This record gives sequence, structure tokens and C-alpha cells, in this order.
Amino acid sequence: MAILIDKSTKILVQGFTGEQATVHARQCLSYGSEIVAGVTPGKGGTVHLDRPVFDTVAEAVAKTGADASLVFVPPAHAADAILEAIDSKLKLVVAVTDGVPVRDMQRVKRELSHSKTRLIGPNCPGVITAGACKMGIMPGYVHKPGRVGIVSRSGTLSYEAALQTTTFGLGQTTVVGIGGDPVNGTNFVDCLELFMADEATQGIILIGEIGGTAEHEAADFLRTVKHKPVVAYIAGRSAPAGRRMGHAGAIVSSGKETALAKADALRSAGVIVVQSPARLGQAMANVLKDSKPEHGFAAAPFPFVAAMRHVEESVYNCA
Repeated sequence: MAILIDKSTKILVQGFTGEQATVHARQCLSYGSEIVAGVTPGKGGTVHLDRPVFDTVAEAVAKTGADASLVFVPPAHAADAILEAIDSKLKLVVAVTDGVPVRDMQRVKRELSHSKTRLIGPNCPGVITAGACKMGIMPGYVHKPGRVGIVSRSGTLSYEAALQTTTFGLGQTTVVGIGGDPVNGTNFVDCLELFMADEATQGIILIGEIGGTAEHEAADFLRTVKHKPVVAYIAGRSAPAGRRMGHAGAIVSSGKETALAKADALRSAGVIVVQSPARLGQAMANVLKDSKPEHGFAAAPFPFVAAMRHVEESVYNCA
């Protein structure tokens, strides 16, 4: 079992014929994802990566039965692409694009509130159910089927957590990068609820960062339920107040938004909070106890972060 996506998920790619969409759609196909179509206005009736291309999402859904969309559309038009997917009643939309205007996302948020569509992102690496389906830009090879669910505001650190849980023989059920923008779709609480209900997920890794209140909301939720083991890391311990650090939402504007305040809130909810992202895998292995290192993966995986940072930087603008 897993959450959000599996082998049966039928995916269409919006902005399909663009350079970055082509690169990552090809990788998703290689991972085993079922991409059934693409959407690029003005190129309907053509074929790309051996898949049909349509002018509209509605036409693509009607012809292929797609139930999910992966959005590689430039920032100025990304919100309209998401709204088109919502209008077509897709179950899941994953928006990789960075730099979507906040006002546009507020409009999307209103439409989501009275729809049945779930949005992941924007400004996110996507979603991957290990060994089954990949919707996004994450490196598939570090993800192995297992028993740990991962939810993260940071794409790079989600890859790091995946590699570490693979290294310790734990593997993953599903990894969700929710994105670092101040206005997005799915949040920590949404993912925690899904992981709590998933029988295959035995432990959860939560990776937060400075800015906003999402981690406090997660802590409030965890205090109200009997939850599975949760290990967390909060990035940005040294960030100066009032200065944006990386993601658009990573800016400390009040004492509650600091890494320390968020770590304290999560600890009060029974979460194990580590001081370094390099300790995520070991901490989860200690909790689950019966893990063993996976052959072929380094024992000290943290340098992988630097090696993968270029992946995010090269695609988030979807230019």
C-alpha cells in the first residue's frame, strides 16, 4: 500500500512538449509511471514521447481516462493550468513550477476548496511511491519500496531522507514534497492523516523549515491522535529574521516561525527532532529497530544533497 499514487495512476503532463517536461516525463516513464498523454495548446494532434498530445486537459481526460496531472508550465500560466485540471475534475495535480504569483495561488486555493482535486505544490519536487509510480523531478534510483513515509517542504532534503532510509534498509512507501511556497495545496496535516491511515507506513519523516505555521499545525494535529513514530528535522536554525532563505515561504517574521520554536512544538507532540538532516535515517532506524544497511549505498549519504541541488535549480522555473 501507499498514498496518493500507485501503478494504476494515469498521468497527463501539462506543458508536455517543453524542454524540462520532456526530460522529466521521460524519466517518469523509465521509472514505470503510466503517462497516457500530454497537453500543449496549439500542438494537439501531434505525438511526443510516443504519447498523444492534446490542446486541452478536458480533451485529454475524455480520450485517455487520465486521473492525475503533472504540471510543467511557466509561472505566469501555471495557475491557469492548475485551474484547467481542477475544472476537468482530476483527482491529483502535481505542480513543479516555482515562482507562481501568490495572488494566482490564492485564486487556485479558492477553487480547490470546493473541488475534489488534491494539489501538491507548487514549487515542489512532486510525489513518488517507491517502486511503483513517480510524478516529479526526484531521482528515482534512491527510492526503494519499504515502510517509511516522508513529507517535506524541501525537495533536496526529501531526496536525502529517501537515500538514508534506503541505506538503513527501511525503504519508503510514498515520498511527498509539498513545496516551500507560502500558499500551496496539500500540507503536513493532510499527509500525516494519509500516512496514519496507510497500513504499510510504519514510521514517518517530516522535514520542515523556517517561515509560516505549517509545522505548528502538524504538532497540534499529532497531539490529538495516537500516532505512528515521527522523526523530524527543521531547516534554517541559523537564518536571520526578516530575510528570505531559499523558498518563498522560508522567512522568519515572528518568533513562532523560527526553527527552534517549531522543533519545540513538535517535541511537545511526541516527535523525535534531530539536529542534523544527516541523522534522519539513523533516528528512524533506532525507532523501528530491526533495520539493516542496504548493500550498495553509502553509510554517510549527506553529501548527496549538494549533488542533487542542480536538479531543482534547473527545472523549477520550467522556462
